[in-house]
Amino acid sequence: MVGSSASPTPWPWARASPTSSTRTLTQGGTSSLLASPCSWRCWCHGGSAWLRLTWPQMEGSEELESSLLTQPWASVCLGESTFLAKACFRDTGYILLISDLSSVWYESADVEVVGQRSKELNKRLTVHVSSFLHRLCKLMCRLLAGQTDTATSFSCHHIAGGLSLHVKSELSGLPFYWDFHCCPAPVEMVSRHLVRPLIRMSLALQYQVQGLTSLLLQKDAEIEDYRESGATLSRDRLRTEPFQEQAFQQNFMAESLPKICGAGEGQVFASTLQQLYTAVTQQEAKQARKRQRSENAEDPAPAAETAGHPHPPPPSQEDEAVSSSEGTTPASSPAQKPRLPVAKAKPKKAKGLFS
Repeated sequence: MVGSSASPTPWPWARASPTSSTRTLTQGGTSSLLASPCSWRCWCHGGSAWLRLTWPQMEGSEELESSLLTQPWASVCLGESTFLAKACFRDTGYILLISDLSSVWYESADVEVVGQRSKELNKRLTVHVSSFLHRLCKLMCRLLAGQTDTATSFSCHHIAGGLSLHVKSELSGLPFYWDFHCCPAPVEMVSRHLVRPLIRMSLALQYQVQGLTSLLLQKDAEIEDYRESGATLSRDRLRTEPFQEQAFQQNFMAESLPKICGAGEGQVFASTLQQLYTAVTQQEAKQARKRQRSENAEDPAPAAETAGHPHPPPPSQEDEAVSSSEGTTPASSPAQKPRLPVAKAKPKKAKGLFS
């Protein structure tokens, strides 16, 4: 259950003081020290600098969730309860999404969280974090594939506002424990991973039924033409009645539908529906990447700001500057000569703030 990568989403615009020697970012009345390497661009205006930043941790989180999108849901049994679950593991961490079709929970953990929790739960183990992630990936893949392992057990219980999934296994000959601390998934995540794909799957199946109905009617017309030409069946048991679409729909609603609804909620994504879910979500991810590339090519500047984050003022030639975490290189305008001699930079084509 491992997915593909996707482009990260940078932070929204924020304001910072250009005189700050510690590079403290102010956003919504709170400050956070830029302790980790990041790339950023800024517009200087009237004593303030409007920044947009991208951290490596954010890239890993975005990649994990985008990879998770194309992973199909699988039915898993934990004790006496049946859940739908999907997971994605990378060297940067993991993300787990699980639902009992009444609630949806998730956990996203990076290497720091995995390292700290592994020390708390496995004091006798001193392996690298990557080994924990690799082991967790194998265990979860077996669970999602419906494979049983006598040396591994899964259990879950509800906690205040969330769900805890406990794993007990072995690693390097020693007991291995892990706890997934899942919290309620936000509405947007539920919509992206469950609601929208299900709606698209329903539409796809509807088009498929229409195509099959048309094909059946064509086959009936072909068979009728053979009969009128004098053709007969060599085996009478192969004889069928002409397809009646309305009668078929009524019979499906009266007989087949009750059986499907009584089969159990955990069988929602069984068999070929997993392939259809993957195909639908791959198309959604592909369209999202196209939209992102189109927006970046046209105008990467934010089109709208959240409350408390107004649009930055339009930059002037004297105010424009492009910076990075390793160093800052202000850009001089043609009317303003640099005070110190600097190497002549190759002219750049202006594409937008985040080009």
